[in-house]
Amino acid sequence: MLLRPAQRNKLDPRNDDDFYAFPRFVTHVDQDFIDQLTNLYRERLQPNTHILDLMSSWVSHLPDDLKFAHVEGHGMNQEELAKNPHLDHYFVQNLNENPKLPLEDQTFDAVLIVVSIQYLQYPEAIFSELHRILKPGGQVIISFSNRMFYQKAISAWRDGSDAIRIQLVKNYFRSVPGFSKPEVIINVSPLPSFLQMLGMMGADPFYAIVSNKVSS
Repeated sequence: MLLRPAQRNKLDPRNDDDFYAFPRFVTHVDQDFIDQLTNLYRERLQPNTHILDLMSSWVSHLPDDLKFAHVEGHGMNQEELAKNPHLDHYFVQNLNENPKLPLEDQTFDAVLIVVSIQYLQYPEAIFSELHRILKPGGQVIISFSNRMFYQKAISAWRDGSDAIRIQLVKNYFRSVPGFSKPEVIINVSPLPSFLQMLGMMGADPFYAIVSNKVSS
């Protein structure tokens, strides 16, 4: 078993639909993280392809100089998704209640998950769906930092270090046959010790994990 039942628990057990009922028009990481993510997309994504922005919001951080054939959005708040200028279409769905995506087999070239992977209680079911909807050779790019809605992150994520969280996402990919060996990208800017003594926060650490579908 990928996760024990206790590792899937959240501090706030109330339905996620209620938590996300009101829009939050904010970004959950700093500008440096966003810039790194946009640059990574510019390097890895191809123009005129089909993109799924899973667990999205009112921003997708896609580069404006790349034009895609279709960008599908998914999230938990319709107002946020409706404001996202990159999305051609979107749908609202609670993946912790229903992990089955309403999308056809082998229709997407890339799936993006930004600072949201920590909220999935049944990641193995979601990653199986990602493999299903990806075209052969299609990629998944998962990015995260150390921020979260603490009460809504699963215990396995909430109680782990950043290194443990990286390993957790790698295990998510490995739980589904047909994904390539996960590639890990890390950019953590150390804070000078005298600033640490003053209790100041450094830049958000940037983590991304990339894998490709290698079989159908």
